[in-house]
Amino acid sequence: MKNTFLQKLTGPALAGVLLTVAPLLFSSALTYVTVTNEPVVAGFSAFQWLLLTIACCLTSTVALTPPTFLALVFGYFLGWNALLPLFALNLGAIFLVYTLVHRFDRDRFIHYIEQNPKAQAVMEQIRERELPVIFFTKLSPVLPFAVTNLVFALSGARLRNILLGGFLGMVPRTVLAVWTGFQAKEIRTLLENPNRDNTSQLVIAGLILVSVVGLFAVIRPILTKANSPRF
Repeated sequence: MKNTFLQKLTGPALAGVLLTVAPLLFSSALTYVTVTNEPVVAGFSAFQWLLLTIACCLTSTVALTPPTFLALVFGYFLGWNALLPLFALNLGAIFLVYTLVHRFDRDRFIHYIEQNPKAQAVMEQIRERELPVIFFTKLSPVLPFAVTNLVFALSGARLRNILLGGFLGMVPRTVLAVWTGFQAKEIRTLLENPNRDNTSQLVIAGLILVSVVGLFAVIRPILTKANSPRF
């Protein structure tokens, strides 16, 4: 019994748990560091911001820093100049997750899924509409960035679609977070309650709604076709 439980915690299951919990803990620590060292961060040079962007790309890859949190911080200190490094950071993290998964997983997860005929049928249909599925998934602010990166990499989605769909889906979320950070007067208030503005709340609700409706519209015919009898 104990061995069976431990086996379930290995591989993707354990990674999923870590990718969900780790960002919360690390973000809390970063919030404290940023708030207590605001004058130091505000005085960063362009080279220091470059180094910070690279470091955050690595921490985002291993699910330590959520992109929305980084967009708030970057937007607060850099304003709209934060968009370019944030887009590069997000795409870099997606690419690194994809590379690491394919190096260590070696399609074992795909082979496991293919043992179930219905699951295989669904996966085959999803691969035909990868880009919209990835786009609408990334559009939702409530779905963890690192977890979705892991899932798409494990599913065997093409890198081009993961990068393009991830980029397009992350643009509205990133722009909103940068704008919120740019408008903030105090870093502490921003990080402790980033969505206190009614406009931000409405935009977030709109993104969630579009994401859910879009995923439903894309996935429903996929499930219907996959479950239909084959002759």
